[in-house]
Amino acid sequence: MAEEQQTGFVGIGNMGAPMVRNLAKANIPVLAYDLNATALESVTTESNLVAAASGLADVGAKCTTVITMLPTGANVRDAVLGENGIASGMKEGGIILDMSSSEPTGTVELARELEASGLHLVDAPVSGGVPGAEKATLALMTGGDDEIVARVEKVLDAMGNIFRTGPVGSGHAAKALNNFLSAASLTATSEALLVAQKFGLDGAKMADIWNASTGRSNATENKLHQHILNRKFAAGFTLKLLNKDVGIARSLAESLDVRADYLDRVSGLLGEALEELGDEADHTALFKHLEKLAGEGRGT
Repeated sequence: MAEEQQTGFVGIGNMGAPMVRNLAKANIPVLAYDLNATALESVTTESNLVAAASGLADVGAKCTTVITMLPTGANVRDAVLGENGIASGMKEGGIILDMSSSEPTGTVELARELEASGLHLVDAPVSGGVPGAEKATLALMTGGDDEIVARVEKVLDAMGNIFRTGPVGSGHAAKALNNFLSAASLTATSEALLVAQKFGLDGAKMADIWNASTGRSNATENKLHQHILNRKFAAGFTLKLLNKDVGIARSLAESLDVRADYLDRVSGLLGEALEELGDEADHTALFKHLEKLAGEGRGT
């Protein structure tokens, strides 16, 4: 395996594991890294996938492009610029492809710092969940210089569909706003279901009606029957991460002095739910928090 042809991949989680497998299936040699040895071993048994022997600096030294798929922008920054981080071993001209959900302003600042070292940053956060990651149909909201994005196009194509959003940081802004819409539809769908059930309407029947009507959304199509009505609450994306993403959208609105009352309210509800349900709760478990509030009534 020629070292210059390898693509690094840091972060083998629920999303990262199927994404990295799709890179390997596309005959893109991958050098993978994760702090969780078990997660790393689960993917490096496949062809075109090997584990980094000596940590993040090893990944940077052996790859011209390194993908980060980590929980937060702070995690990305630490992995890239921390002691013995990716950038410490990367050759000039190398590309960090951040596919995490990070803060747009932090992404812009990270790009500036990398540029001073002759390195480039592209942000390409994803939407589509674990099913989209498995099927390589993720929406890839991609920000960066056109010439640099072109250099990672083959890698991105192996994981989903590219949507160019503009300069560095714009992909992360688009992702945060997308997840606000996702959270808003989940909130509205949950509240509509609670009112319907209180009135005596059958929840499953209402889900079918909404899916055939103008109320249709990702929440009605992919969450009601699959995770809420059966109370599985296991869609594969945590409430903690959704709260983080909507918080990024809220901070972006505040920084731009845009009044966004519904964004403020949804962000507040997610924060309350996270405090009640804990970090490991699935995002569809927001319904349980709204169910509790509904039981308390309007307080009038």
